[in-house]
Amino acid sequence: MRILVTGGAGFIGSALCRHLVGENGHEVLNFDKLTYAANPASLAEIETSPLYRFRRGDVADAAAVRAALADFEPEAVIHLAAETHVDRSIDSARPFLETNVIGVFTLLEAVRDYLRRAPAALAGAFRLLHLSTDEVFGALGREGRFDEASPYRPSSPYSASKAAGDHLARAWAITHGLPVTIANCSNNYGPRQFPEKLIPLTILSALEGRPIAVYGRGENVRDWLHVEDHAAALATILARGRPGETYLIGGASERTNLQVVEAICDLVDEMNPRSGASPRRELIGFVEDRPGHDLRYAIDASKLERELGWRPRFDFEAGLRRTVRWYLDHEDWWRPLQLRYAGERLGRAAS
Repeated sequence: MRILVTGGAGFIGSALCRHLVGENGHEVLNFDKLTYAANPASLAEIETSPLYRFRRGDVADAAAVRAALADFEPEAVIHLAAETHVDRSIDSARPFLETNVIGVFTLLEAVRDYLRRAPAALAGAFRLLHLSTDEVFGALGREGRFDEASPYRPSSPYSASKAAGDHLARAWAITHGLPVTIANCSNNYGPRQFPEKLIPLTILSALEGRPIAVYGRGENVRDWLHVEDHAAALATILARGRPGETYLIGGASERTNLQVVEAICDLVDEMNPRSGASPRRELIGFVEDRPGHDLRYAIDASKLERELGWRPRFDFEAGLRRTVRWYLDHEDWWRPLQLRYAGERLGRAAS
């Protein structure tokens, strides 16, 4: 199958490209703007494969998207291109609206035009998989989990922009008959994640002996999904999911932020001991919470498991151990990224 992946140089997108090419044998065109969080080095494993090609472009650029579709003639599109960091959306929402809203609109219109011109057989089999987040549902209480019927209650500029994109995708499916499937995922972790996110930022701070800032009291709960499990889930949804449906993807691994940070400190102590130094847990400090910080997210992925047979492979403790080991072994990958982001606090929401 020929698959166009938008945002394929990012964390999730690069894992998906590696999975589609390396494990599924699909032909992939990676269409990516190469923003600050993208890293072509994450695609080194497949960059010489005859099944993989790269095209630089902005998903909000209609001419660029239409040209990519016309030249590559994909049988499917998986849309991952997005601005994703909540803290950055608090500081400046405009890039999130441009990519996560206008970008979705632009892609939907380009696909609609592409299918009007495509041969009937291709148009009839075509699929568009749109990736979203559990954050569109807002905060849970201490009990319960999100499912496909959960109402949208976004709390941050980021989640509001993703919710808007989801609504556009559904509207274009209903009004224009586009074969759209939506997937909402929980928090991802694993190798090759840009170090502004909690897990890689904590790993590198612990490794270098820098203070580790935990928002509030570290009580916020997230359901952690290994990125390789996520890539496998997206491939499964593309292959067997039904257009018009939504599927939630979760790792069944709820942890508080403090539990995650403490586990990372212990793993770094074990894997990179410092003679005579204090335990890295002593680097942890509590700071003013992020504005609008949702207390808890949790995913009910039973529909995906029941209907399509997907289940996560990675246990969180084993997955986190592998992730820490990867960062310790791949300084050549993350060190250059510190020129773009050195661990400073973002998202203070100036009043």
